[in-house]
Amino acid sequence: MAGTSASAPRLEAEVTGWDDESDVVVVGFGCAGAATAISARSAGADVLLLERAGASGGASALSGGMLYLGGGTSLQKACDIHDTPEEMYKFLMAACGPYADEVKVSTYCEGAVEHFDWVTDCGVPYEPTFDPEPHGRSRESDGGLVWVGENSYPFDVLAVPAPRGHRVATPGHGGWLLMEHLAKRALAVGATVRPDTTVERLVVDRDGAVIGLEARSFGQTVHIRARKGVVLTGGGFVFNDEMLGQFAPNLIGHGKIGTDGDDGSAIQMARAAGAAIKRMEAGNASLMVPPQLLLPGMLVNAVAQRFINEDTYFGRVGQHSLFHQRAETYLILDGNTYDSVPREQRMGIRPKWVCETVEELENEVGFPTGSLQASVEFYNRYAATGSDPLFHKNRRWLKPLESPFGAVDLRPRVHDNGMMQSRYWVFTLGGLHTTINGEVLSLDGAPIPGLFAAGRTTSGIQAWGYISGTSLGESTFFGRRAGRAAAKV
Repeated sequence: MAGTSASAPRLEAEVTGWDDESDVVVVGFGCAGAATAISARSAGADVLLLERAGASGGASALSGGMLYLGGGTSLQKACDIHDTPEEMYKFLMAACGPYADEVKVSTYCEGAVEHFDWVTDCGVPYEPTFDPEPHGRSRESDGGLVWVGENSYPFDVLAVPAPRGHRVATPGHGGWLLMEHLAKRALAVGATVRPDTTVERLVVDRDGAVIGLEARSFGQTVHIRARKGVVLTGGGFVFNDEMLGQFAPNLIGHGKIGTDGDDGSAIQMARAAGAAIKRMEAGNASLMVPPQLLLPGMLVNAVAQRFINEDTYFGRVGQHSLFHQRAETYLILDGNTYDSVPREQRMGIRPKWVCETVEELENEVGFPTGSLQASVEFYNRYAATGSDPLFHKNRRWLKPLESPFGAVDLRPRVHDNGMMQSRYWVFTLGGLHTTINGEVLSLDGAPIPGLFAAGRTTSGIQAWGYISGTSLGESTFFGRRAGRAAAKV
């Protein structure tokens, strides 16, 4: 992958000789890079993959391995789930918004069925099973179809709900297995890999077209020529605090999802060559609370008001809490709910305050007088009837809260040593502005000749919302398109 500094492009006239060359040079060997390489090779191009680490994988290999796909995939049909691209589009435009990229979302939904077939053709295994629990709450299945918020409010009234989370067939996180098959296929079709190679800058001709790269490989500076195009798939920028401070300060100080390769250098070297960026302020923030506690509980903000339905996608809960409530949130539980969850499933969560009455709890936490009492009274009154007029939580998770009452403090806190402890885990969503074919656009909206990108290096289908599986799904989907486009130059 790319390095940490953003260097101005090297001019072709300054390069005294090429140390390596290929039709298409791909920077980064995660799932986006693998899909790009497979596609470019299928289009007849020679492909060279440059990987910063000693082997393939990156953040993709550490991920859950879920792909968000739908529209009637073979796995959905095997599970007797009816879906259409139109309903998938409605859901994603709402869930990934506001201001989700309509063209990319539409293209993604229209091609989702074919893309899933491509993934399985690469050998990635799936079990024809459906886990009906929200957020994949049941861990009994080893891969299959799961809900990722499609059946929760407001999405269940905006689009016909259908589960679209496609989990790789392996217990626990399956990113390693997805990456293993994609990397194997990339090598099988003839892509060449150059590991331990850190790209530092692009090489451009006198007209500004990208024609290669300058990199460090085993301590040596090398120049690699791209006869047709360079494709950047070097990840996001969550591990670059300087960039976070400039573009997405809300993400600073929380747990980071990714690897140290997600340092934004691929984005920065493209910017140095005149590339435009988009949605750099956007990010995903998952609030790590077990669903067994979150779903029947009541989330409140600094003034003890509910602000979201607790049964929605946990990433949406995290985003609303971090971005809209400044992370000043609390989970209100009762003793029966807490005691019903086995200790090993509580993720270390325990109430900071426990009281016999809501009034006492309100005073202990420091909420405004009467605020928590009003919220609990309203919640309990309607929960007793199986309804939630404010946020429409599913009646399955509605029951009045009873004494004793507890409040879990979900606010990040700074220790005496200056280190922050947080239950939020974040990554960036913004990046290079690209077309649906991965062409990197300049500030004036024109494609930069010879430069393409895919994956978290780009601004994809998401804007201010995120759904699990869309990163891997769109990274491989648009990586394929970028590979084909680069091969045809």
